[in-house]
Amino acid sequence: MRSFRIGSLFGIPIKLDLTFLIILPIFAYLIGNEVGRTAEMLNTVWNAGLVTDGLTGGLTPWILGVAAALGLFVGVVLHELGHSLTAMHYGFSIDSITLWIFGGIASFTEMPEDWKQELQIAIAGPVVSVLVGAVCYVGFVSLPSSLDTVRFVLGYLALLNFVLAVFNMLPGFPMDGGRVLRALLARTRPYARATQIAAEVGKAFAILLGLWGLFNLQILLVGIAFFIYIGASSESQQVTMKAAFQDVSVRDLMTPRDDLHTVSPDTSVAELMRRMFTERHTGYPVVENGNLVGLVTLDDARDVREVERDAYTVGEVMSEDLRTVTPDTDAMTAINEMQGNGIGRLLVVDQFGDLVGLISRTDLMTAFNIIQETGSLEPARRSETAD
Repeated sequence: MRSFRIGSLFGIPIKLDLTFLIILPIFAYLIGNEVGRTAEMLNTVWNAGLVTDGLTGGLTPWILGVAAALGLFVGVVLHELGHSLTAMHYGFSIDSITLWIFGGIASFTEMPEDWKQELQIAIAGPVVSVLVGAVCYVGFVSLPSSLDTVRFVLGYLALLNFVLAVFNMLPGFPMDGGRVLRALLARTRPYARATQIAAEVGKAFAILLGLWGLFNLQILLVGIAFFIYIGASSESQQVTMKAAFQDVSVRDLMTPRDDLHTVSPDTSVAELMRRMFTERHTGYPVVENGNLVGLVTLDDARDVREVERDAYTVGEVMSEDLRTVTPDTDAMTAINEMQGNGIGRLLVVDQFGDLVGLISRTDLMTAFNIIQETGSLEPARRSETAD
């Protein structure tokens, strides 16, 4: 998401995603367009006594729509603050809280694996939403009828915050209810297995929600369902990989220096492309006089027009801004480094900065498949030793 910071609360940056700027006026319009019906609903449910004629004339509906939409997203921020402050209580850092098209997201630097901590963090958001709804309801019933416009906004926000709390407690992992489910499952199961079960439940819920939204022409629900499905799949895979790569280091997976294909800076780009074709590699460490000086990839070579590739050398197109890890780095850190920087390989260097190997996404995925099939890397290691 592309976002910009608008401030901070309790040291947590608050950001707005660009999609929020699209959805806010849409929400304001939808609320304003339904002021009359909403007022009648509040009168029916809570015997509010709202005079609809005074709420639906002139610009009043649109002012109420803007106020209620802003109030709704303030409630979303408070909901995410509930999660965040509870997580900070347990020592977890929060990168930011971001408002976007589907509400809010609190970005954790690390997710808790203790089921009690996750349970409390997960329910903190809905609890805050209920409290916000309760405060709005008290204001709604306490104010005089002469302030019907304010009462309408407070009543609407009370109802929405109660609905927000209930909706978030549905078992749509990675929503709050799904995280509560994972926490309860993790009491008696390994964390990775609990995540897999919660994710499957979440994906089933997302499919049902998506179908409901599709048949009722609720596009926002379809979008939320898609987000839930993708989020459940992604987090399940991440947790499964973390469990699989426990106690596995880069040293266990890398291609060592002696087996590496390298190029020199004075190699032509045309020769590099020929080597890439014959050796089936898309990235090479660049070594000069035994020293690592860069990394060149297929994308670097493609930037040179075909007719000019004989004239350009690797040294002119290679990257000198190198992403490196040490052999003792754990495998998940290497995965996160690749994902965070959008790259497919990392150079492995020792404490002196000398090249000792290379680890690629392919190495990691191959190792992951071996671990999934055999439960360990040991069979592969024994096979390599035998060879």
